[in-house]
Amino acid sequence: MQKSSRPQATGGDCTGIGNATVNRQGVESMCMVNRNGGHGYAALAALCAGLFPCIGLLPASAVAQAYPVRPVRMLVGFTSGSGADATARAVGQKLSDVFGQPFIIENRVGASGTLATERVSQSQADGYTLLVMTGADTAQPALRAKLPYDLQKDFAPVSMLATGPLLLVVHAALPAQNVAELIALANARAGKLNCGSAGVGTATHFAGALFNLKTRVKTTHVPFKGGVESAVATAAGDIDMSFPGIPAAVPLLERGKLRALAVTSAKRATLLPVVPTLDESGLRGYELVSWYGVSAPTGVSNEIITRLNAAIGKVVNVPAMKDWLIKQGFEPQTNTPAQFAAFIGREIAQGAELVKATGLKVE
Repeated sequence: MQKSSRPQATGGDCTGIGNATVNRQGVESMCMVNRNGGHGYAALAALCAGLFPCIGLLPASAVAQAYPVRPVRMLVGFTSGSGADATARAVGQKLSDVFGQPFIIENRVGASGTLATERVSQSQADGYTLLVMTGADTAQPALRAKLPYDLQKDFAPVSMLATGPLLLVVHAALPAQNVAELIALANARAGKLNCGSAGVGTATHFAGALFNLKTRVKTTHVPFKGGVESAVATAAGDIDMSFPGIPAAVPLLERGKLRALAVTSAKRATLLPVVPTLDESGLRGYELVSWYGVSAPTGVSNEIITRLNAAIGKVVNVPAMKDWLIKQGFEPQTNTPAQFAAFIGREIAQGAELVKATGLKVE
C-alpha cells in the first residue's frame, strides 16, 4: 500500500535555535516592545514574516544541535502498566533530565500496537514523535497483509532499550503445579484450556503458540488489550493460563492469585530465580523473550538519531536504571541504529517462520 507523503522536518521557530544566524535577542526585544509600549505588533509581524521562512535553510547540524526545543512524544501501543509502558516512562523521564525538555508518554492502544506504529509512521520527520517499538511490531507483517506502513522502510531505528522473559502463569486453583501437569491437563481437556495474550501477534501470543507447537497440545487463544489485562483475567479465573511479562504478574503472584510455572527465556530470571525455564521443564529449545526499543519516522536527520542514540545509551546503562530494569524483570540492552535495524530484520524473518509453523492468523 502506498503511503501518503509526510511533511519533512524544518528548523523550527527562530527563538528555539541556539547559535543559528537568526538573532534571538532581536526577536525578544521586539516582543518586549509589544508588552511595554504596545506599538511593536506590526514591526514584529514584519520581522517574523521575513525571518521565519529562512529557518528551513539552516543546516541539519544546527537544528540537531538545538534538538529538542519543545516536548517530545513517545507513543506506546499498549496499556498503562505494561512492560512497554513502564520501560518507556522510566527511560523517558531520564531523557527529559538529559535534554531539559519533557519526553511525554502517550498510550495509543489497539490492534496489537499497530495504531501507535501507524501514527508515528505518518508523523513529521523532525524527531518530536517517537515510537516505543516491541516484538509485536515485527510480527505484524506476517499476520496482516495490508499494513498501512512498511516497518523497515518507514522507520529509522534509534536503539533497543531492554529485553525480558515472559512468565507462564496459571490460575491459582488450576490443578497444575508444574509444566508437566499443565500439559497433561491440556491433553485431558483438549481445546478447553484458554490462554490469554496481550493481543494478536504480540510476544505473549507467540509464547502460547510456541508452547502449543512444542507440546502438541491445543489451547484456545483469548486476546486482551495488554499483558496486564491478560494476567488479571488469569488471576480472576476468567481464563486458565497466560504469558504476561514479569512486572504484570508479580503483584498477583504475591497475593496468591497466580501460580508461576516457568519463564520463557533460556536462563532463569534474576527476579524469580526459583522459577524454572520452559527448556528445563522439558520443552527443549524453547526460548522467547519480549523486547523494547525506540524508532523514529524515516527522514529524521542522522544527527538527531545519533543524539537520541547516545542519550539512550547513557541513561539506560547507568547503575540506577540498570538496577530498576532488573527489578522489573528486564535486562538492559542498547545498541547502535545499524545493529537495531539488523535485529528488526531478523525478528521479522523469525516471526514469519513462527506464523507459518503455527498457522497463526488475525482473529
